[in-house]
Amino acid sequence: MAGEGDESTLVCRLARRGCRTIGCKECTLAAGVPIGSWPRYDYDLTEGKLLFSDNGITKVVAEIQIAGSTSAKASNWLWAWANSNLPGELLADAKLVRSFGQEHSIDELAQSYAIDLNNDLEVLGWKTTAVAVRICNGLGPYRSPRGEGGALYLIFKSVNWAS
Repeated sequence: MAGEGDESTLVCRLARRGCRTIGCKECTLAAGVPIGSWPRYDYDLTEGKLLFSDNGITKVVAEIQIAGSTSAKASNWLWAWANSNLPGELLADAKLVRSFGQEHSIDELAQSYAIDLNNDLEVLGWKTTAVAVRICNGLGPYRSPRGEGGALYLIFKSVNWAS
């Protein structure tokens, strides 16, 4: 994130705490539901769901919000609230992070994008999403790679076994 060199900043402290709390995307979330053990996932942005399946059968359903995305071409993070191509219903958490950033004068959270100063786009995405998860009381993050080298970062709101 821009300004990461100053480890005393609130956003860096939030990122460190968020990363410690969250761990990695393969962690086991709510009620012991493993999300990293399924061979396939699909997201449905119209329904706000991330579906994990095996042999065409949905096993786990997660309700999601969109934190933002990274772009290899632009070498940056773009907050979901600043992306007009995303459904408004899935932007509440990203908007909450923006409000938090405005209240606390944290540019990385209040501005539409953050530049990748450390040349590690994936780390930027994970750390920024960890901050969002922490601020919004999410269950955890998820990274969905995209063809152009970037990724879409999601926030788990609930995770349950499929019925």
